[in-house]
Amino acid sequence: MNNYQTITDYYARYRDEIVGFIALRLGNHDDAEDIVQDIFVRLLRSDKLISDITLPALVYTIARHKMSDYYRRRHTFEEYEHFIKRGDAVDDCLESVISARELTERMEYTLARLAPECREAYRLHIYGGMAVSQIAEQTGQPYRNVEYRLGIARRAVRNALLKAI
Repeated sequence: MNNYQTITDYYARYRDEIVGFIALRLGNHDDAEDIVQDIFVRLLRSDKLISDITLPALVYTIARHKMSDYYRRRHTFEEYEHFIKRGDAVDDCLESVISARELTERMEYTLARLAPECREAYRLHIYGGMAVSQIAEQTGQPYRNVEYRLGIARRAVRNALLKAI
């Protein structure tokens, strides 16, 4: 049996159980379904040999990593949001409080002004949760180029957000 068949059979049989496992820990069924989909898409794209014996451990390991990433991103967002709400970054007047939406808009505006390669690397890293090596593999670019372009995008976004504050 090939990887594709092994993974699809496992998905059909255990999808609901895995969604439940993740939803119980995240407290959000929709995010759990998104994570399960990401797990199986990642497995289907993998060229590594996967067997019936190794697949369950691999699925739950990836699930734990995805949940850690989810909490890390959520914690960072909440921490930054509290930082803004406390008024450490801005005056206490209502007009000067910057919402998360405004920051996202400023970030997207900054990204739109960057070269497409920098923008793509940044989005894959931030929104896709991909490491530099994964981005390099997916885009077919050398690791150093991706690392350099990601650095350019990070600096541009950081400077734009600091100006907003």
